[in-house]
Amino acid sequence: MNEVTGNVLGWLGIIAALVGFFYAPIWLGIIGVILGLITLASPQKALAWVAIVLSVIALLIPLFK
Repeated sequence: MNEVTGNVLGWLGIIAALVGFFYAPIWLGIIGVILGLITLASPQKALAWVAIVLSVIALLIPLFK
């Protein structure tokens, strides 16, 4: 996977996680984690980990309400 594809997928994962804080956290959190894991195959490691961490936080928020 090239750098541009990793960059796009990483940002999409972050956007999915941020939207997941407000709407459908389970689905968008899962989508963000998957996009983050796919992004780990690219040179954009930091972007991938940010997407994964934000998505996991979005997944955990409904559990503590």
